Amino acid sequence: MRVEFEQLAAEVAALRERLETAHTGLEAAGRELGALRREAAEAHALAARARELQQRLDDKVFELEMLQREAARLRQDSGMLATVLASRSWRLTRPLRALGRLLRGEWKGEDSARLRRALGRARPAAAIPAPASAGRDASDAGVAAPPVGPPLAAALPGVADVFVWSVIDWHFRIQRPQHLARALAGRGHRVFYVSNNFIDSAEPGFRVEPLDDEGRLFQVQLHLAGAPAIYHALPDGEQLRALHASLARLLAWTATRASLSLVQHPYWSSLLRSVPNARVVYDCMDHHAGFDNNAPQVLRAERALLADAELVVVTSAWLRDEVAPAARSVALVRNAGEFDAFREPPAQVFRDERGRRVIGYYGAIAEWFDVGLVRAVAQAEPDALVLLVGNDTVDAAGQLADLPNVRCTGEVPYAGLPYWLHGFDVALLPFKVLPLTQATNPVKVYEYLAAGKPVVAVDLPEMAQFGGLVRTASDAAGFVREVSAALAGQGGGADAVARRQAFAAGQTWAHRAVELDQAIAAIVEPVVSVVVLAYNNLPLTQACLSSIEAHSDYPALEVIVVDNASTDGSPEWLRSWAAEPSAAGHRRRLVLNEANLGFAAGNNVGLAAATGEVLVMLNNDTCVTPGWVRTLCAHLRRDPALGLVGPVTNNIGNEARIQIAYRDMDEMVERAGEYTRAHPGQSFRIRTAAFFCVAMRRSTYEQVGGLDEAFGVGFFEDDDYCRRAEAAGLGVACAEDVFVHHYLSASFDAMAAERKRELFERNKAIFEAKWGPWEPHVYRGGSTR
Repeated sequence: MRVEFEQLAAEVAALRERLETAHTGLEAAGRELGALRREAAEAHALAARARELQQRLDDKVFELEMLQREAARLRQDSGMLATVLASRSWRLTRPLRALGRLLRGEWKGEDSARLRRALGRARPAAAIPAPASAGRDASDAGVAAPPVGPPLAAALPGVADVFVWSVIDWHFRIQRPQHLARALAGRGHRVFYVSNNFIDSAEPGFRVEPLDDEGRLFQVQLHLAGAPAIYHALPDGEQLRALHASLARLLAWTATRASLSLVQHPYWSSLLRSVPNARVVYDCMDHHAGFDNNAPQVLRAERALLADAELVVVTSAWLRDEVAPAARSVALVRNAGEFDAFREPPAQVFRDERGRRVIGYYGAIAEWFDVGLVRAVAQAEPDALVLLVGNDTVDAAGQLADLPNVRCTGEVPYAGLPYWLHGFDVALLPFKVLPLTQATNPVKVYEYLAAGKPVVAVDLPEMAQFGGLVRTASDAAGFVREVSAALAGQGGGADAVARRQAFAAGQTWAHRAVELDQAIAAIVEPVVSVVVLAYNNLPLTQACLSSIEAHSDYPALEVIVVDNASTDGSPEWLRSWAAEPSAAGHRRRLVLNEANLGFAAGNNVGLAAATGEVLVMLNNDTCVTPGWVRTLCAHLRRDPALGLVGPVTNNIGNEARIQIAYRDMDEMVERAGEYTRAHPGQSFRIRTAAFFCVAMRRSTYEQVGGLDEAFGVGFFEDDDYCRRAEAAGLGVACAEDVFVHHYLSASFDAMAAERKRELFERNKAIFEAKWGPWEPHVYRGGSTR
């Protein structure tokens, strides 16, 4: 019994020892649990703090965007205020405001000083005779006073103004249009970015917003009643007239002499050649037929634009192959990236609150975005966060809501993209393979590479140009494998990052601006032949040829001087002229007739020798003005039914004469520019174009023939030619946006009055025998004198 008791006591002691050990372990476990709970609480607090900080950061980014928009609005308001303060109505009502201050007892010393200055300016200026003027000031000819806007840099010599006829507003999303405009301004161009958003006003005008500190980059919003969207229809006749009126106000401010119309949507087609001396470049950055919101008439206008533009610029090899058959000339200028903006991580970078690795995409989430492909990636990598940053128009967030590792942020400001991008471990391009995306050269890939990120893309044609720096796949399974491999770091490391960034450093918008300027410089325009008929009056001939050299800005110009046996030393001087190379790159040719063949036969000699697609007859008693060649040609291109077109002038016996005054040829150029810029793209049908300056297509010349040499020395050959063109179904027009100074009848002035009268009556009889009674020419307003 004692033995059993001792055994039981030993068991109890062992149990007590075990219980004590268990109790000690339990206390230790309790302490550990407490520590874990404290750590969990701290972690929870940290996560909450991180979420709070992330929310604050998102709020600050949003606040920054709002401030940027407010700053843009204030810049617009400042421009509008400057325009109002400089307007004619504000100046005219200044005395009333001064009177109000006087009556209220608020008259100041500066008001007295301003009054003294005004009285000083009121003294009459000395009148200087204006040779060959038509009598009234340019303002009487429908020329509005130039509006005063924000500071505008002077145009650099030989550097054209660029009018960007945009597809998006500057502040919509920062994409190729804005990047390219800024880069061109950086190369010295003055760039006027014409927004697709109009100011809803029936009053002609514009709003301007400075976009840089140098006065070279501006966003312009034209006035147009109703402010229609450009994507759904082309402007009708009334809208085009209103747009031209607003454009005239813009040109009065820019004082443009040479321009490049860089168009990005066909809506603008009818305005492109209305800016002075314009060459048209179509920046074809997308396959427009792939968008649902383009109306059939817009797509038809694009086909016409492809054929009309001097140059079509495309962003991808796919687009180049697509448009090449329809275009006159094509250049491949791909997209690019802002390397310096994306290469380094910003002070704050996105981090997943749960510490997951990030598979990211930013950009538009639209009909071309492959939501199913993103689902496959998210399901294959459940421990990673799939982050989609951008405006979601297909409800990708809703379609992927069942996946806990997918986050959609919505649209973010462009300036905030580096915050998100530098948080990516892998960057995606998950597009559907469609004609629209096959034509795409994605800007975001350049930005991804600038940050050094591994990129996985669907196998689109443009991915080949990245030379293995981008992983590609042709199906969903391959895409997922490439994402997993990139996430695992295969083929990564510092060397891979360096290679990606080195490539991106050579693919900036500054590089693309150089490529675009080079492509523009390489444009081959149709040869235009100018036939200048001369008979004596050497100083006039010299002035005419000098003006052609200085103001034509058209390298493909053939200048043919036909001398009708002059006796004043003209042949000798012209031989020297023809032997000397043209500084403007023109081709010079000289024909010396052995006798005075007269106006018709002399011009026929030049026309027969001409090689151009456009032929111009120009008297030697004229002086041309900047951009005259290209702008005359623009009217012929704009209207296939037009056979002949001439300019407005200071001195001629019909409707082509305008009221304009100037003291010398330098002032003539200024006053003429004010008039022509006030009438951009405008012309009117005219019964007879005076042949002191007239342009026609070669096809017109071949159809109508040369001038009728029966008219001898001159008179009525231009009336006759216009009737012949009319009989062939061709129109005759006067261009309001081209001015040519005319001394008028310099050769005839040397002829005796009786001889001129006899010649006039003789040639009138020849004309009336062919066409019936002659209708005397009239001036504007219907008068005959």
